[in-house]
Amino acid sequence: MASVTYKHVYKRFGDFTALNDMSIEIEDKEFLVLVGPSGCGKTTALRCLAGLEEITEGEVLIGDRVVNDVPPKDRDIAMVFQSYALYPHMTVYDNMAFGLKLRKTPKDEIKRRVEEAAGILGIEALLKRKPRELSGGQRQRVAVGRAIVREPKVFLFDEPLSNLDAKLRVQTRAEISKLHNRLQTTFIYVTHDQTEAMTMASRIAVMNKGVLQQLDTPQRLYDLPANLFVAGFIGSPAMNFFSGKIRKDGSSLFMETDQFSIKIPEKSMPIYSPLVGKDVIFGIRPEDIHNPLFVPLDISAAEVKAKVDFTELMGNEIFLYLKSGKNDFAARVDPRSRYAMGDEVNLIFNMDNFHIFDPSLDPENPPAIR
Repeated sequence: MASVTYKHVYKRFGDFTALNDMSIEIEDKEFLVLVGPSGCGKTTALRCLAGLEEITEGEVLIGDRVVNDVPPKDRDIAMVFQSYALYPHMTVYDNMAFGLKLRKTPKDEIKRRVEEAAGILGIEALLKRKPRELSGGQRQRVAVGRAIVREPKVFLFDEPLSNLDAKLRVQTRAEISKLHNRLQTTFIYVTHDQTEAMTMASRIAVMNKGVLQQLDTPQRLYDLPANLFVAGFIGSPAMNFFSGKIRKDGSSLFMETDQFSIKIPEKSMPIYSPLVGKDVIFGIRPEDIHNPLFVPLDISAAEVKAKVDFTELMGNEIFLYLKSGKNDFAARVDPRSRYAMGDEVNLIFNMDNFHIFDPSLDPENPPAIR
């Protein structure tokens, strides 16, 4: 078992910087997820750790050992790819055993490791089959099994669930989480799916354009996003954003936009008083917007008028897509709500859970003010 450390890592392809001063310390036995949109640098970070890409600057350590110049086969890692990468002419057993045979591992030890991994993954009955006889989920389990038999210090997963259907993705991510619990080994997992990241990770590293945006636990990322990018990326549907100003009226503060003016709770006034008169961005999550008939008790409620653009009935909730002036925004409301396209409605914003971002500090990616 081992920790993993990125120390001021840069990776450049010509004039393009894929990783820009990346520094992360991943603890032994941690489940870290690298998440971000396509092209953000998360797979490059994984490949630099695996030795499949050469680092331009900085250091990567596995445990206390700098591995920049260590060949991939000697880094004591195992990688699971998106494409499964199984040998079609080999049985499941031979696919799982292949790497061990190359290392001239004794046959009895190979048999023990393969059967133990197959038992962990529930694929004992598949060991004599060829990959063409397996479903997508079974192939992915074989690919994971091939990694397990290596008994590495670190497991690397590069978007392993993206080829599976929605139901199987949910099932397989639960299996991978249980596997981590059982093996107690360091897992580093790359995905563009923030739901996967939120449900599996001990901590999440959110990346964009090669830059680490925030590294934290799933709940803290959701509750306390560092900037506008993280706030918009974590959560589904995404956080709603409104441009406006903070206005002072007597002893009260108001969030003023082209569409509405809502009072900022008294407990938040000391934080936002210095922003009076400045252009800011107001953010609120869809789950903090309620039908007035089904408002949770004891919240700081503010009423906003809007027009229903369309609805999505999800069974346990309803997604409302709304217009307020020039702004489009979304709400997740109680399934007992009765709304139709075109309805003019009043909605309740929970002002205990809102966010303010200051573009004057960074116009491209305003930081959160709290």
